Amino acid sequence: MINQLFEKLSEYAQVEAIALGGSRSGENYDEKSDYDVYVYITAPIGEESRRALLADYCQYMEIGNHYWEYEDNCVLNNGIDIDILYRNLDEFCDGVARVVEGFEANNGYTTCMWHNLLTCKIVCDKHGRLQNAKERFSVPYPEELRKNIIKRNTALLYGAMPAYSLQVKKANVRNDRVSVVHRTAAFLESYFDVIFALNKRTHPGEKRLIELCARNCSILPDRFEENLNRLFDDMLIHNDNLTEDLNDIVSELESVLTREGF
Repeated sequence: MINQLFEKLSEYAQVEAIALGGSRSGENYDEKSDYDVYVYITAPIGEESRRALLADYCQYMEIGNHYWEYEDNCVLNNGIDIDILYRNLDEFCDGVARVVEGFEANNGYTTCMWHNLLTCKIVCDKHGRLQNAKERFSVPYPEELRKNIIKRNTALLYGAMPAYSLQVKKANVRNDRVSVVHRTAAFLESYFDVIFALNKRTHPGEKRLIELCARNCSILPDRFEENLNRLFDDMLIHNDNLTEDLNDIVSELESVLTREGF
């Protein structure tokens, strides 16, 4: 069924490439894993045309959602979720180039789209442009990018006046639990960006990060998993310990960065 859907999508003149991302692009998936599909287009495909096509394959459809990227979020007839994202390849590559070739660091998640491109499984590539993009960006991790990510995100973690760790501590003193959760999430975004950059690994996204770091990153702060789990346990229940938890995470990160010459 899914291959038939890909064939029908590829018949649109506007479609130049289709790729699978997420777990379905590798080997770590099962029959219940959802589908993340990236459709690279040269011009928009009408929503009613997409709705008519998808109706043959999906029991539920939300067409044209635009909360993050422009996409159709559906449930296939077999009950599996499928997200179909529509992208312009040139615009997408421009964004990846700003990071990989321009060494531009973000506030967390810096290399996620680079990772998305490198790890996607090409289903259709009419003119070879998606494969060319994969080859263009299949380069060693740039040292200047690594330094920029670490510099920017360590400042956000603990090195600047608006550092997330200070914001969390202030929110905790005020017993503002919503702000504690919000600022802790931001802290973790920058924290994991530093960890992946330190290890010269592209950022895989927001899922299973502790597990992926433990499996794939050889350079980790001491008590990496222990300190994070203690932070999560204490964040809302034993919040008197929150300052100590953050101090321990920051201290161990500073130590490993110093050992690595940062």
